[in-house]
Amino acid sequence: MNREGRGATAPVTPLTPAPETFTGNRALDLEEGLIFEVGRPEVSGVDLPEPKGTAHRLGGLKRAAAPELPGLSEPEAMRHYVRLSRMNYGIDSGLFPLGSCTMKHNPRLNEKMARLEGFADVHPLQPLSTVQGALELMGELSRYLLALTGMAAVALPPKAGAHGELTGMMAIKAAHLAKGSTRHIVLVPESAHGTNPATAALIGYQVKAIPARPDGTVDAQTVRDALTPEVAALMLTNPNTCGLFERDIVEIAAAVHEAGAYFYCDGANFNAILGKVRVADLGVDAMHINLHKTFSTPHGGGGPGAGPVVLSPALAPFAPVPALVARDGTLTLVEEKGAAGAEQALGRMSAFHGQMGMFVRALAWMLSHGADGMRQASEDAVLSANYVRASLMDLMTAPFAERPAMHEALFDDTWLAGTGISTLDVAKALIDEGYHPMTVYFPLVVHGAMLIEPTESESKASLDLFIGALRDLAMAAKAGDKERFLGAPHYAPRRRLDETRAARTPVLRWVKPAPLSEAAE
Repeated sequence: MNREGRGATAPVTPLTPAPETFTGNRALDLEEGLIFEVGRPEVSGVDLPEPKGTAHRLGGLKRAAAPELPGLSEPEAMRHYVRLSRMNYGIDSGLFPLGSCTMKHNPRLNEKMARLEGFADVHPLQPLSTVQGALELMGELSRYLLALTGMAAVALPPKAGAHGELTGMMAIKAAHLAKGSTRHIVLVPESAHGTNPATAALIGYQVKAIPARPDGTVDAQTVRDALTPEVAALMLTNPNTCGLFERDIVEIAAAVHEAGAYFYCDGANFNAILGKVRVADLGVDAMHINLHKTFSTPHGGGGPGAGPVVLSPALAPFAPVPALVARDGTLTLVEEKGAAGAEQALGRMSAFHGQMGMFVRALAWMLSHGADGMRQASEDAVLSANYVRASLMDLMTAPFAERPAMHEALFDDTWLAGTGISTLDVAKALIDEGYHPMTVYFPLVVHGAMLIEPTESESKASLDLFIGALRDLAMAAKAGDKERFLGAPHYAPRRRLDETRAARTPVLRWVKPAPLSEAAE
C-alpha cells in the first residue's frame, strides 16, 4: 500500500507546485483572519432603534465605553464560523484515536430524541408538576446506571467526569466525618488519570503515590503495605490507563475496606467493561460515569457535560442534592440538605439537577442497544483495540504485550530509537494522513507513550486504513525519512506551533494593532 494510491501499484506523477491565489484561498481551503480583524466595530448586523425614556440601573457598574465587538452581517458571521469548523477535526470527520477518551460515534437518533418538545424546552425552574416526564426519564436513566453497575444510589447533578469524581470523593469525606474520622491520606496509583490526585488535593487530602508492577498493574500487597489508620481512600482506574484490567482488584478492595477506608474507582474506562462487569461486585464504593465516553453523548468541546456518580450502600446516604425521589406516585426533587431523604447529603454540587440534553441522549443509546447490545459494544471496543495492537506490534513496540489489551492499545517510543524522530513528530505526521493524533506521553509510566482507543464505532475497513497509515509512518521513520516528520504537519491549515511557548505565555485576548504612521512627505 503506498501513501498516494492506497493500494495502487502504478507510479504517481509528482504534481507541479500550486500557484498562488489572489485571495489566499485554495479552493475550499478558505483563508480568513480573526473575527475581530474581519469585523467592523462601527457597524452591526442588527439595527435597533435607540430606546427612549429608560434609565440604567447599573449604578457605578455602567460601562464607560461600548465593548469593542466585531460588527458583521448575519451571512458574514455564519460563514466565518462554518470556515472555522472546517479546520477542526471531530468524530464526524473520521476515526478519533485519542486513548483514554473514548471518542465514539454520536448517533443521530440520540439528537432527534433530545430535540423532542418537552425535553429540548424544559426549564430547571419550572414547577415539578409540569416536568414529570423529564423526571421520569431521569429516573429511568438512574435505573439503568444502577443495573449496569450494581450500586445502591446514583447522583445525576455532576456536570462532567471530574465533577463526578469530586462528588464521589466528597461523599467519602462526608462519610468519614460522620464517623468522627480525621483520615487525611488518599492512595493514588502512578498510572492514574491526572484528575485523581488533583481531586483528592482539592478537598484537603494528602496524596500518596502507589507504584505499578512491571506488568503495568497495581499489586495488592503494595496497597496493603500503604494502608494505615490515616488512609481515607484508594483511587484506582479499572481498566487502567495502560489499557489493562486490574486482575487483583477484588483483593485490593477487600484490603482497603479491612483498613477502614473506601474504594473510589475512576469510571473513565467503563466502556471496556460495560455489560460485562458490575463494579459493585469488585468492591467499589464510588465511581463516576462519563456519559460522553460510555453512552455516546457528545464531548461538546468542554460542555455541556454529564458525569453521574454511583455510590455503594455505605456512601448512598451522603449523595448530593437535588435527589430524585418518588412520593405518593409523584416524582419530586429533594432540594435541601437535611430534608427528608437527604438527611446526610453532602450538599449541593451544582445549581440545578444535571444536563437534561445529555440524559436524553444517553438513555436513547441505552434503549436502542439493550442489554445485549451494550455488552457487544464493550466487546467490540476491546476487539478493535487488540486488532490495532496486533497489527502494529511488528513495527512498533508495545509494553505489557504479554497480556491482552482492554479498550486501548498502548505503544512506547523504543521503536524510534536512533531515528531522531519523537513521539510528538509521529503524532504531527498523523495529522497529514487525515487523522487526529493519538494521545501522546500518557500514561506517564510509559516513556514516549502513544495511546490509541478505536472504540466500537469503527468498521474493519476504517481500522485497516488507520493501521495502514501508521504502518507507513513507522516504515518511513525506520527508513530515515525525517523530513516527513520533523516538519509535520505539512498539509494542515496551520503548521506546527511552539506548544511550550503557547502553554507558558498564552495570548487569550485580541488587541487591536496600533495604526501605522504615515510616511513623511
